[in-house]
Amino acid sequence: MEQNTTIRAADQQSSLVAPTVRYCLYARKSTESDELQALSIDSQIKEMLAMAKKEKMEVAEIRKESHSAKDSSQRPVFNQIIEDIKSGLFNGILTWAPDRLSRNAGDLGSLVDLMDQGRLMEIRTYGQRFTNNPNEKFLLMILCSQAKLENDHKGENVKRGLRAKCEMGWRPGAAPLGYIHDKFVAKGQKRILTDPVRAPIMKQMFEKVAYEKASGRDILDWLNNEMNFTTRTGKRIVLSGIYRILKDTFYYGEFEYPVGSGNWYKGGYDPIITKELFMAAQAELTAPPRRHPGTNDFEFTRLLYCGSCGSGICAEEKFKHQKNGNVHRYVYYHCTKGKNRNCKEKAIREEELTEQLLRIIDKIDIDEIGTKEKIMREVQRYRKFSYQVLNQESNLNRRSVDIDIRNYAKYILTEGSKDEKRELLSCLRSRLEIKDRTVYLNFQGKES
Repeated sequence: MEQNTTIRAADQQSSLVAPTVRYCLYARKSTESDELQALSIDSQIKEMLAMAKKEKMEVAEIRKESHSAKDSSQRPVFNQIIEDIKSGLFNGILTWAPDRLSRNAGDLGSLVDLMDQGRLMEIRTYGQRFTNNPNEKFLLMILCSQAKLENDHKGENVKRGLRAKCEMGWRPGAAPLGYIHDKFVAKGQKRILTDPVRAPIMKQMFEKVAYEKASGRDILDWLNNEMNFTTRTGKRIVLSGIYRILKDTFYYGEFEYPVGSGNWYKGGYDPIITKELFMAAQAELTAPPRRHPGTNDFEFTRLLYCGSCGSGICAEEKFKHQKNGNVHRYVYYHCTKGKNRNCKEKAIREEELTEQLLRIIDKIDIDEIGTKEKIMREVQRYRKFSYQVLNQESNLNRRSVDIDIRNYAKYILTEGSKDEKRELLSCLRSRLEIKDRTVYLNFQGKES
């Protein structure tokens, strides 16, 4: 009996020995403004290692991170520590303060859950110890919740400060092109001055759109080719940047902040343009394309290409109004400049284009016409009609057939419908191109 009692006492003594705690030292440097004076990562590690050595704590790994703890599950290093604790690699965390671990309810809940499951045995900070004890877990949650409360208050304070700045007349963020910040004012104050170099150009942009009906592309070409314009950082402006400028109310002295909120403020700076000029420019930007009487359903578009730059050929119509009331319509085909904005190819009248297409039909090999079989059927149908109804003899030698096919193709080009013309030209085996107002067939890159 005495022997058995001794054994049970020894078992009881061994069961009371605390398991070894393997710590992961976690150091985080917050990017939030209220913590800019907090200890740096290196100093945190130095202090915590000294404490671990003094108290004979086993530090298995040291991990660093610079992400904010404001949002849940947004810290890769912290998330990996949670996974390592679940897998049994660590069962303790060593860190400078509770707010290094969490400033949100989600990450705090993960830590408490691991404690409840017995996987996280201890969290040690510089002056505190938290274990799976109701009181200690409650204190941990209070301290982390206090950090979250500070974050929430800070967000409200920032918003209030931004509203105050807007009411003072300046929009948060960088000043748009045409303005510069005054660097020689007291800290906490703000002044926006007009840029003496770029402000006049900004005004000219609005004037060109409002009075000269210039497009965004026109403005871009003007800035790059004539004004050699660059931004404050020395870069070329892009087309999307031009449209952002032309739609920015900041230039006439008002701004909305945040954008889409409906909160409008009057600027405390000198406007570059008037509101009337801004509205005139907006009217041009939002105006539908101008159309003249007549049709814009052109016959030869999407069938021809520019021989200089390879862009497509488009068409536009112009009208000449005579004093007697007559209106003459002219259609011009020209390069879209899709591949080269500086293409110099000149426009060609539709009548001249048609005449050149007729000459091409006269010269090309009949086999070049992809619709030869269809045309042949039409010719045969006409010949049958002539023989049976008109009692006319029909000569079907090769030369007469070729002549009939050419004549039929020329008839389509002059008298056919738009769809028939498109079908005929789209079936040519080589590409039609225009260069120096001359139409030609491009046989695998060779003009003909």
